[in-house]
Order: sequence, then C-alpha cells, then structure tokens
Amino acid sequence: MTLQNSTIFIDRLRLYAFHGVMEQERQVGANFLLSLRVHYNIYKAMASDDVSDTLSYADLLQIVKREMAIPSNLLEHVGARICNAIFLKFPQATAIDLKLTKQNPPMGADCDGAGIEMSVTNHSTNDK
Repeated sequence: MTLQNSTIFIDRLRLYAFHGVMEQERQVGANFLLSLRVHYNIYKAMASDDVSDTLSYADLLQIVKREMAIPSNLLEHVGARICNAIFLKFPQATAIDLKLTKQNPPMGADCDGAGIEMSVTNHSTNDK
C-alpha cells in the first residue's frame, strides 16, 4: 500500500467568539463555524496504532479554542494565528486548510455566513 495524501480534520466546529471590525461585535460576540484540515504523513500511526505517532485532534481543538478566545478585528488575523500555532505545536504538519465563517454577520444581507478560507504551507517542513 502506498499512502498518497493524508490529513486530520475538524469539521464545522461551532464556537462563540468576539471578532469583528465594529466595537459592538467584539463586545457582544457572534457564532462561528470553523473547519480545519491539517496535512501530514499518517503512515507511522497507521502501522503503530499509537496516539503518540499522530496529531491529536483534541490538541488541535485546544489550539483553535485558545486562539478564537482572543478578540480580533479581522478573521484573517485569527486564521493566521491558528495556523501559526498549529505549525509550532506540530512541526510535522506540512499544510493547513482552514475555513472560518461568521454566522449572521452584521452587513444587512440574508446569508448563512461570511468569512475566510485559507490554505497555508509550513515552510520549515518543506525546506527539509
């Protein structure tokens, strides 16, 4: 068997946080959805069945919750903080795909949400 690609993910995590350009958004807060895919080689964990050989999605959740708890003006800033923290904790991660949606954003539109999607690469991993 040849491993082609592998990720660990958290899908549509529901969070309440205090992000937004307007002061009221940072005081009142809003509902957010976050989806995260962290790319890394799972081959060792496939063979060992040992949690120490994998990235823990429980640890990923703690990173996301910690960074989402810091109020920010821009979701781009929050997304970058989350990705940087993941790369610091898990240097074996090669890339991250992150989607962060603010539900019911205060922009006078009838929509499910607005937000950001980003795909970033861990340059320290790829330089090796």
